[in-house]
Amino acid sequence: MSARIPQTNLGGSASSLRVGKVGHGLMLMTWKPTPAPEDQCFAAIRTSLEHGVGMFNSAEFYGINPREANLNLIRQFLANHPEYTNQMFLSVKSSSRSSEEQVGQSIANISQHLGGKKIDLFQLARVDRAVPVEETMRLLERLREEGLFGHIGLSECAAETLRRACKVAPVAVVEIEVSPFAYEDETKAVIATARELGVTVAAYSPLGQGFLTGSINRSDLERGDLRREGLDKWSEKNFESNMGLAGALKEIAQDKGVTPAQLCIVWVCSLGEHVIPIPGSSHPGRSLENLNAANITLSKEDIEAVERAMEENPVQGVRFQKGYPVWG
Repeated sequence: MSARIPQTNLGGSASSLRVGKVGHGLMLMTWKPTPAPEDQCFAAIRTSLEHGVGMFNSAEFYGINPREANLNLIRQFLANHPEYTNQMFLSVKSSSRSSEEQVGQSIANISQHLGGKKIDLFQLARVDRAVPVEETMRLLERLREEGLFGHIGLSECAAETLRRACKVAPVAVVEIEVSPFAYEDETKAVIATARELGVTVAAYSPLGQGFLTGSINRSDLERGDLRREGLDKWSEKNFESNMGLAGALKEIAQDKGVTPAQLCIVWVCSLGEHVIPIPGSSHPGRSLENLNAANITLSKEDIEAVERAMEENPVQGVRFQKGYPVWG
């Protein structure tokens, strides 16, 4: 068994809690036309827990039929392995609707599907642009004080939104996309603002939804896969162009003696002690590969090589699809 991975403190009201420097995203275990086998998913989750991964990322809607399939998977895993319940710091997103009635319904639904597992971190999937973030934060802080969940998170928010939110109540985690495939000016601003305010950054899709492994062909994705049908960078017009970056990173990884996935994950780790990449995995072998990235160190020259690859292979396409709201 590999050694436990390095640990780090969370932010905000969760600053006394320590979790692994790499987390585990659970989305693609269930949010795809053909879910991964349950036993395989359980083995992947158990592998992460056994090696010190603490933060796990889920959502009320990470399923197709039913939409709560991801929550059901977690409930069943913990029913089989109750000894892991307190080791799993579970972050759960609901929709972006922020009225008191809608948030209350989401929390009740999530709690019902999780069974006895507490919601450790609750966040809306997107900032509700129709409601001032201050109003949303006052509501979430009241519900947190009532004991409905442990800590408040924000997802896909801009740096200025995070700053406004933290003036009302403590934000433990802000979840944004971070990878060599998604490193925009606003990404950098959120990371810097989170560091200043003592907020953890949960960096989702550090492998670019698997693109940067260089091992996925667009034609291999089944119909209904979110990457094939909902992400502009994966579109037919952009896929081949973007493979240039994946190829460049693969060469750097080979020179370093690591996998492309590990290179991307440890590069995200290098962006700050407060940045925790949360790569997805449905297989124990992949989970082990991902979490072991936390034990790898990049030199200044390694980081410069990654940044040079990004500059020489600019990513084509936008995150999600054109017109989709991001950075709320």
